[in-house]
Amino acid sequence: MREIVCTAFVSLDGVMDSPGGPSEGHRSGGWTFQDIEFLPEAYALKGEELEETSALMFGRRSYEAFAPFWIDSPDHADYKDLPKYVVSSTLSDDKLAEGWGETTILRSTDDVAQLRNGDGGAIFIHGSGELVRRLSEANLIDRYHLLVYPVLLGAGKSLFSREDNDKRLLTLRSSEAYKNGILKLIYDVKR
Repeated sequence: MREIVCTAFVSLDGVMDSPGGPSEGHRSGGWTFQDIEFLPEAYALKGEELEETSALMFGRRSYEAFAPFWIDSPDHADYKDLPKYVVSSTLSDDKLAEGWGETTILRSTDDVAQLRNGDGGAIFIHGSGELVRRLSEANLIDRYHLLVYPVLLGAGKSLFSREDNDKRLLTLRSSEAYKNGILKLIYDVKR
């Protein structure tokens, strides 16, 4: 069985959208790199993740936002040839980015479950808040890699569902605090 891993930059109050700008339509968009001192060691997690990433998964909107930027980004060059999965009931094959590695469209949560039950390494989800919430509700997220920022936003998309779901327990795999206030938290979902 493969692991599905959610990796996210998240505010202390659980908001994970718009790290690069106000594209989600609230005034705090772009919070990730605006007010917090940049410390390379706080972002070392991204390199660590790459070592175990066998594929990437996105929801449609995140795919459409990331693909044009990441395809030629030197910072994301190692992602270029990784297999990619886009979970969408509306995206057509002719809208997939050319030159960004093999990309497969999955049409449902059941398709994700079938992929997860197959052979292979970890699949990392970047962004894609709606997808993460839906997969969490279906008990398909195996691990969370979070960089928690010392900021309260109030508005924005929550990484976590606000529905009355069954309780899920997490086991802390590792953590680290950085002098700029960011916390690295890696949790396994208890099964």
